[in-house]
Amino acid sequence: MSPAEPPYRRIAAEIRRRIALGELRAGDPVPSARRITREHGVAIATATKVLALLRDEGLVLTRPGAGTVVAPGPGPATRTGRSEPELTRDRVVRTAIALADAGGLAAVSMRQLAAELGVATMSLYRHVRGRDELVLAMADTVLGDAPLPARQPTGWRARLELLARAHWAAYRRHRWLPHVISIPRPQLMPHGMAHTEWALRATDGLGLDRQLRWHIAITLVAYVRGIATNLEMRAQAEQDTGLTDDQWVDRQEDTFRRVIVAGGYTTMAALTAEGDVDLDLDSVFEFGLHRFLDGCAALVGPAATGPVPGVTPGR
Repeated sequence: MSPAEPPYRRIAAEIRRRIALGELRAGDPVPSARRITREHGVAIATATKVLALLRDEGLVLTRPGAGTVVAPGPGPATRTGRSEPELTRDRVVRTAIALADAGGLAAVSMRQLAAELGVATMSLYRHVRGRDELVLAMADTVLGDAPLPARQPTGWRARLELLARAHWAAYRRHRWLPHVISIPRPQLMPHGMAHTEWALRATDGLGLDRQLRWHIAITLVAYVRGIATNLEMRAQAEQDTGLTDDQWVDRQEDTFRRVIVAGGYTTMAALTAEGDVDLDLDSVFEFGLHRFLDGCAALVGPAATGPVPGVTPGR
């Protein structure tokens, strides 16, 4: 193998060799994208390309619950002799979710999904009309998996906070999700609409007009989504550099200090001199969520006595 060969091809060649030698047999799991990143020190995108190449060659496929495994050759499907599960819309969508969780939305295409499922690409169109519908179904499915109890807790604040935390947890599990959700153009997602219904019901009976209730619901959703858009970038940066956020900041500390001094940023210099600050995405989420709810609490009282600045009263 030439030293100039792209890393993903070198890694794929090693797995291909193991399959050829019988070290990995039909039905055996192959290294996952995350394992490849750990063992070979490459980015998740590179690891995803390794598996995509092997799928394109027909050497591996994905089985729900088992991950990526060596594809069967002529004869029995696996050493257990069991056939592939029936292709359903749910299986198509959840396999696509697994692809996106491992490699981001860029890893999801109809061709790659078909290879993961071990089916012809055209067979997918019996279940989804195209990639756009697929991605929307993926988002709605993971929102449906977000835990919202059948009965709302007592109090508007507890209800809104529960919804915000459910969204934050979903975004942490599926870092691609905030890049799908649209605030200015609402999407037809039944589970997503159920979450909006939850937020609107949380403010029922408080004497708020419809404009204010809609603004509270949508602003809460938009706030959590906005913070969550940083999750994928953080994970990719950590994968590419091999450094956590804290480790990266530590390495850049001297450079930042020099720039702060040279730029005359006196307030930043003074606060930095006082010591470290616990500042990460989780702390920013917590701070912003509580301040948002505090603001809503201030609006609940005067809402019935006059208009709220910045919100046009309903006609």
